[in-house]
Amino acid sequence: MSIEESGKERLSRGRKRLEEEADRAVEGFDQGIVDLLSWVLDTETRARIYVYLRKHPGSTSEEIAEGTGLYPSTVRESLAELHEEEKVVREKRESAGAGNNPYEYTAIAPSELVGGIVDQVQQELNTVFNLDSHLNDEASTTEPVSIKVDDSSDEERDGTKDDRDER
Repeated sequence: MSIEESGKERLSRGRKRLEEEADRAVEGFDQGIVDLLSWVLDTETRARIYVYLRKHPGSTSEEIAEGTGLYPSTVRESLAELHEEEKVVREKRESAGAGNNPYEYTAIAPSELVGGIVDQVQQELNTVFNLDSHLNDEASTTEPVSIKVDDSSDEERDGTKDDRDER
């Protein structure tokens, strides 16, 4: 075996190991995202479908089932729910030939997904804060809870950069 072949062999093994480590890191990251989205979307199944659709927009239910390892009937049922809740968009797939054109699904943007949750959490907090008035039939109620999503940078919040001072 020549020195050149030995180097190519080590390079090949190194690439393979690097690819395996990268795949493992992506799977770990994806699982963390799925865990978080399971709370947002109610089930791990729906979260896996959402993550898959963010990576592969315009997929059919068959493609999603194959890509996620979920049963096709489970995928179809979850997609119907997610579509009804407006968390995925569906359109008929265009094809040149005659026959059945399946639906293609695309997940909404994460920012839109979170926007809907803020309203829900705000309503639930208001219910909890006003629980005493509901239980005791008292007229006193607590000030409504208002959740504001602040997308300003840390610099703007801690005062190191404040455009208002420049006006």
